[in-house]
Amino acid sequence: MKEKLLKYKFVFEELVKRDFKKKYKGTVLGMGWSILSPLLTLLIMKIIFSNFLGRDTPHYTTYLFCGNLIFSYFREATKMGMTSLRSNASIFTKVTVPKSLFLFSRNVQTLINFALTIPLFFLFCIIDHITFTWKFFMLIYPIFTLIILNLGVGLILSALYVFFKDMDYLWNIFLTLLSYMSAIFYRVDHLAPAMQNILYLNPVYLHIYYFRCITIDGFIPSPLYHLAMLGYVLVIFAIGALIYKKYNAQFLYYV
Repeated sequence: MKEKLLKYKFVFEELVKRDFKKKYKGTVLGMGWSILSPLLTLLIMKIIFSNFLGRDTPHYTTYLFCGNLIFSYFREATKMGMTSLRSNASIFTKVTVPKSLFLFSRNVQTLINFALTIPLFFLFCIIDHITFTWKFFMLIYPIFTLIILNLGVGLILSALYVFFKDMDYLWNIFLTLLSYMSAIFYRVDHLAPAMQNILYLNPVYLHIYYFRCITIDGFIPSPLYHLAMLGYVLVIFAIGALIYKKYNAQFLYYV
């Protein structure tokens, strides 16, 4: 496995560079949009929701930022991952390379964008009078599991998109539904107990909740919660890997 990764290291690095340059090609601000975009989204959401839903929510700006930060990363990574095979068909139909390489390169690009936003998130925590403790280092865990989740969902979507181009429209609709089921701008404790339990079936919400536990509430979720998060993402990743393994040879005939 290690030899295989080293063999395609140059190709992988070039794919990451190409995707990163392509994303900001022709823009005036370039990489600045990685910071400005979530900032503007946060501003709009705060103006709209703070007077209606944020009155009784401590540190509502940070509360919003946690939800928006995680969901935006998930949305960008999965949408870009979905098109990774079709948009690189001209390469893997002519050259023998692992097809998952294209998905991984897209995810590295979105991870870089996410990493650029993290300092801004911490800055807003300071402005919102959040006390920093050693527990903030635990945020590494949900970031790690979120990367696996994005890869797993990307594997599933990119394979399905090869066979069904309608997946692009269906996924956009699903993302809209998922955003409302992720408690980005409203408090979960205002919902009925049954609805609260349904939210915990959403792996994206699990990551948002983890961020809020550390930053706003100042406590680390239970070991069982950690296992549940890891279990979710590993199952999804395993499903994606199995789909790739099963249909790997057929991708060539549909792109």
